[in-house]
Amino acid sequence: MVRVALVTCADGPDVAEDRDLPVLVRALNDAGAQASAEVWDDDRVDWARFDLAVIRSTWDYSWRAEEFTAWAERCGALTRLANPADVVRWNTDKRYLADLAAAGVPVVETRYLAPGDLVELPTAGGEFVVKPASGAGARFAARYTPDEHDTAVRHVRRLHDDGFTAMVQPYMRAVDSGGERALQFFGGKPLHASRKGPVLAPGTPYDQRKTAHPGLTRWTPTADELGVAEAALAAVPGAPELLYARVDLVDGDDGRPRVMELELVEPNLFLWLHPGSLPAVVKRIIGAAES
Repeated sequence: MVRVALVTCADGPDVAEDRDLPVLVRALNDAGAQASAEVWDDDRVDWARFDLAVIRSTWDYSWRAEEFTAWAERCGALTRLANPADVVRWNTDKRYLADLAAAGVPVVETRYLAPGDLVELPTAGGEFVVKPASGAGARFAARYTPDEHDTAVRHVRRLHDDGFTAMVQPYMRAVDSGGERALQFFGGKPLHASRKGPVLAPGTPYDQRKTAHPGLTRWTPTADELGVAEAALAAVPGAPELLYARVDLVDGDDGRPRVMELELVEPNLFLWLHPGSLPAVVKRIIGAAES
């Protein structure tokens, strides 16, 4: 019997509920595995007793990124970790978008402002977005017009004061009509896809909690979307074996899909929306634990 840890985080006021976690634990046990949910920073957990640790909902990692990546390296030295620790370290910093762009993958145009950099933001043109390079669930993200320049500068300085690199991106206007699409892969194969509405409403303060997945519905990806998603996965450094991946896409002004985020650490699987995908996920987790 294989032993599988589904890695999560402790409950807290800023942590969303993982609706899939108890369902997945139960399904794995019903399939003959010995599965349990384990908190990543619980020092009492003996990771070496598991055949596989699958990072699932460690949704507090983004404000503890160095601590979390250090844990991933320790855990990966004791058992098989999915996804691997080197992938976790690369993917917890959204400067990976520059790596994807260098590999020819179409991504949302992004500038990075590290602490100490001169804060230069758009003063003309369309709306833009400021967010931290380590973040999840639109935490500390906001949308601005050029007329809100001074407010956006204060936002960047707050991120810098907290030790974060800031990202500046054009607001992708097509999100307001076409939404953002999330293409899920499991065991290297497409699993299912979803679409959500815009997250950043005009005038919403960066430190206000957002609904991370508004209006989530099922989606059938286009050939272009699948092509961009597969190109992004192929560009991950070292061509690692990925148990799971989620590629978040938005359309540019030309109508072609671009990568907004590549989620290789703890993407929400949305199994509650796609219950038919549960057997495939269970099968591939058990197969990874047995290999």
